[in-house]
Amino acid sequence: MTGDTFGIGELARRTGVPVRTIRFYCDEGVLEPVRSAGGHRRFDGAAIERLTLVRRLRGLGLGLRPITDVLAGRCSLDDAVATERTALDRELATLNWRRSVLRAVAEAAPADRAARLELLAAVQDGWSAHEALVRLWHPMTTGPIPPDTARMFLDISAPQPPDHPTTAQVVAYAELVLLAADTRLATDLKASTLAGHERIADLGALHAEVGEACVLAGTRMAAGARPAPGPELDRFVAAHATALGAADSPSFRRALNHRTAPDRNPRLRRYWRLTGEITGEAAPMGLAHTWLLDALNTTAA
Repeated sequence: MTGDTFGIGELARRTGVPVRTIRFYCDEGVLEPVRSAGGHRRFDGAAIERLTLVRRLRGLGLGLRPITDVLAGRCSLDDAVATERTALDRELATLNWRRSVLRAVAEAAPADRAARLELLAAVQDGWSAHEALVRLWHPMTTGPIPPDTARMFLDISAPQPPDHPTTAQVVAYAELVLLAADTRLATDLKASTLAGHERIADLGALHAEVGEACVLAGTRMAAGARPAPGPELDRFVAAHATALGAADSPSFRRALNHRTAPDRNPRLRRYWRLTGEITGEAAPMGLAHTWLLDALNTTAA
C-alpha cells in the first residue's frame, strides 16, 4: 500500500474478487484506477465499496451494462432490479410456453401429430405470438381514441398468453396467430365498424357504452340465451346512435345492421371463440359483441 492507495492484489484480497476479474472491470470502465509512476493500477478506498457493490449485483444476475448504469447514476438500483425481473419473467414465460408446446405435440394422436407440429412450430413463443395479434388490431386504435380505451381494446382483442398455458391453450393461441396472419381477416377488419373513426366525435364514450352493453349480453350468453332483442341490444343501439348524433329508430337499426355485417363473418366468430378458449371466459367480450350483432340482425335485417 502506498499513501492512500493500494495495488490490484490488495484490492483482490480485500474484496474476494480475482485479479483477472478486476482487470476486466477496469478495461470495461467499471473501475477507474489511477496509474502509479511505473504505470501500475492503484486504487483508493472507494474502489472497495464500488467493487463490493458490483460483486453483489452480479450475484443477483445483473449484466455489466445495467451495473455500469447504476454506478454512473444513469439508472437507479430499483429500476435496474425491476428491469431484470421483467426480463426473467419473460424468460420463464418462454420456458413455460415451450414446455406446454412440447407436451401438446406429445399428447396429439399419431394421425394428428404432423399437423399439430406444423401449427405449433410456426409460433416460437408466446411473446412473439402476442405481438402478431397486436399488429393485427393496432390499426383499429388509431385516431382520436383515449389511451386507456386503446389499451383496453388491445387487451381484449389481443389477449396475453397465459403464464402457465395448458396444451389446449397453446394450440388455441397458435390457431389464433394463424388466423391473424390470414389477409382475409385483415380485410374484414378494414370493413368493420371498428374502422371509420373519423365519423365519431367521442370514441371513448362509444367504446365505454358498447362495453357495458357487451357485459349485459355476456350475462345472457352465460345463461344460454340465444341472441334476441332486449335491454342489452337497446343500449348497444343507443350507444351508436348517440355517437353518430342520430336517434334510435327502425331505419337507424337497419342501417346499423348493414354497417355491422362484416363483424358477423365466420373468421371473426372463430377469432373470438379462440380468445375465449385462451382466457377461459364463458362469454368473452368479442363473442358478446357478436351476440348483440346477431340480435340486431334478427330484428333489422
